[in-house]
Amino acid sequence: MKDYDESTAFLGQWGRFQQVVFFLLSASIVPNGLGTFSVVFLTDIPRHHCLIPEENLTQDWRDAIIPIEVVNGKREQSRCSRYRLDVVRNLSAQGFIPGRDVNLTDLEQEGCVDWWSYSKDIYQSTLVSEFDLVCSDQWKPPFTSTACFLGFLVGSFISGQLSDRFGRKPVFFTTMAVQTTFSFCQAFSPSWTVFTILIFFNGFGQISNYVSGFVLGTEILTGDVRVIFSSMGVCLGYAIGYMILPLVAFFLRDWKSLLLAISLPGVLYIPLWWFIPESPRWLLSQGRVEEAEAIVRKAAKTNRVEAPTVIFKDYSAQEHLNVISLVKTQSVRSTTVILCLVWFSLSIGYYGLSLNTSRLHANPYISCFLSAAAEVPAYMSCWLALKYFPRRLSVIFILLLGGVSLFLIQLVPERESFEYLPYIILGTLAVVSAFAALYLPESFGKPLPQTIQQMQKRESMKCPCITRKEHLKPVVHLESRL
Repeated sequence: MKDYDESTAFLGQWGRFQQVVFFLLSASIVPNGLGTFSVVFLTDIPRHHCLIPEENLTQDWRDAIIPIEVVNGKREQSRCSRYRLDVVRNLSAQGFIPGRDVNLTDLEQEGCVDWWSYSKDIYQSTLVSEFDLVCSDQWKPPFTSTACFLGFLVGSFISGQLSDRFGRKPVFFTTMAVQTTFSFCQAFSPSWTVFTILIFFNGFGQISNYVSGFVLGTEILTGDVRVIFSSMGVCLGYAIGYMILPLVAFFLRDWKSLLLAISLPGVLYIPLWWFIPESPRWLLSQGRVEEAEAIVRKAAKTNRVEAPTVIFKDYSAQEHLNVISLVKTQSVRSTTVILCLVWFSLSIGYYGLSLNTSRLHANPYISCFLSAAAEVPAYMSCWLALKYFPRRLSVIFILLLGGVSLFLIQLVPERESFEYLPYIILGTLAVVSAFAALYLPESFGKPLPQTIQQMQKRESMKCPCITRKEHLKPVVHLESRL
């Protein structure tokens, strides 16, 4: 039995059919770049202090009622307390002047019982100012991001199983609809709790849409085009969405308007249903040979090439597999564990740095755009590395480069020593993963395994100094982002 690539070689690699699939699937990832990092602006914390109600206070007392605190070596107004209003009111009525007649350090303080006043020099409103997620509720903004990534986690586990059961295309478009719908509904959240629930399902839709679209493209495309799609096509689509986000946020500084704007592009992808086919590989794995042949014959017509009389010979439904199959045998299990560690380190490093962009510069829009723009040359470098260098060497080099860079952040002056701890942890994970990657099999210039059975025939792990002959699908997406 021929493998899929050999059976469809008559199509060529870059005909009109492949071009349509390549560009439409790459473009479908743009909303993911828009949505994933929207929390950078949605949950950013504006400058704020206790609200001072309209009271008959002198201007001197109105200016002095908020205590001054030293934060990270800088003097700034307290965000969570004020001098007791009833005391200040009496002192003001008696004509006392703060700092001259009254020692402010002797005055009793109270919390922000009248809520807060938020600066509008950067944002008109954010989720924080809308629902007062400050002081005792300051844990809620980061938990909002956590809820989104919990959705990512659940989606990562479920979307693959769903696409194996129902097909890549239905899951791709269904989860795209989930992402668009819940992103739209978030703008009308009546409370932070409702918003958090909605962002969980939004995250579920985002990662499910991304994974199913990525798999769909890599299964339809072959050869060098598949490498370009997985290393640059999808990734550049994501980066474009990421770069558009700060531009949209700059002009729409209200959190509700921003959410509505980033949810609308999903509607534009409805017509793609009639242009993006189901994966013939998946259809073959289900024993649906006639449907797979119909798609390939239509592709041949689109590419203006003649298809053979019988395209797929002796194909039958494959054994049903699940995630447990990745840990049944030692060879597959060891590779799975190492790749999980590598992806964990890459993901936590990438998102940890990207979600912190609003604090890297006084202007969060510039910081976010620069962070997104830096990904474009990174993805191009990733493609060049995959084209000309061994996969294992590329992964190790990128991990070490990211890890060393994170360690060197300690050289940045004017930072508190505790602030370096997250970077040290991320850098250590990257270095440990680089050493673990020494045991990954090399796939450069070798055919990829088509089935789990082919993976299971590989030899067990050996000393990394010994040349390995096994082959494995390369890690190609997040490795360049550090």
